[in-house]
Amino acid sequence: MPKPIVMPTSLVGSYPQPDWLIDRDELVKSVVRVSAEHLWLIDKDHRAAAQDDATILAVRDQERAGLDIISDGEQSRESYSNHFANALEGVDLEKPGQTANRFGRMIPVPRIAGPIRRKHPVEVNAVKLVRANTDRMVKATVPGAFTMSVQAQDDYYKDPEALATAYAAAVNAEIKDLFAAGADIVQLDEPWMVSFADRARKYGLRILDEAIAGATGKTAVHLCLGYAHVVKNKPSSYAFLTELEGTKIDQVSIETAEPKLDLAVLKDMPSKTIIIGVLNLGDMAIETPETVAGRIRDALKYVSPERLVIAPDCGMKYLPRAVAFGKMQAMVEGTRIVRKELN
Repeated sequence: MPKPIVMPTSLVGSYPQPDWLIDRDELVKSVVRVSAEHLWLIDKDHRAAAQDDATILAVRDQERAGLDIISDGEQSRESYSNHFANALEGVDLEKPGQTANRFGRMIPVPRIAGPIRRKHPVEVNAVKLVRANTDRMVKATVPGAFTMSVQAQDDYYKDPEALATAYAAAVNAEIKDLFAAGADIVQLDEPWMVSFADRARKYGLRILDEAIAGATGKTAVHLCLGYAHVVKNKPSSYAFLTELEGTKIDQVSIETAEPKLDLAVLKDMPSKTIIIGVLNLGDMAIETPETVAGRIRDALKYVSPERLVIAPDCGMKYLPRAVAFGKMQAMVEGTRIVRKELN
């Protein structure tokens, strides 16, 4: 059996889509929650093939940069959440709802008009494609049940906890299919647990455990403070984080580079593997490997190397492709520097 990689490198979720696939000028205007057909530059008859081609390109970029864990880069999605959320039964695609975002501005969101059920696997094709095109570990991502429940107008359950519970069942079915399709790690994206910390403490932890129940591989949860191009002046602490120590999740993904997070908080999650964000996605300058190495060394003051995964702060989809690739290379080289120091 091969020796486990110490401090493996990975994306958190997205990687920039090619300019020939999606209208990037429109993409950066908002993080969409509903269907956004206008973003795609390829017609429907040819889009799936184009998205598969983009996925293979994303795999090759990750391999060329030297990443240890490979994902699809979310090439077939308009956002991290809407692709899955709008594929579920019970969502009225013709008449979206609205809710307030992190800043209190009303935005279009899925409208729940009936029972939430997963009609079919949503991200399985992407996992199979990645698995067929790499011999490295494979990671898949899916929006978390809590976050989807907050990003919706509930005209059916009229009970936030009941809606989240229904989403958890849909996510759970998807996770099991993703592992069966070849994923080694499945990550749930739960950024709105931070924005709605009181609700997350009340029932979000139970929802998270229900979503991963029976998982046959490693599970992760990503908590962030928002995309860098949207959220500025991020706080140096999380409103909700160490509560995850009491869940069954294996890995916790956090951003530390842009917000300059106080890493002492990591002492309070002794059983979790930490996916540590070491790339500042709010800065177009590509980090030097030594800058990355310094950020990893800071984390090692509180977490053993066996419990670290090295990653960007968040999804990279809003960065120019060349910048994203350069940052990935710097992340890999910085990790190698620290690995040599540990030997």
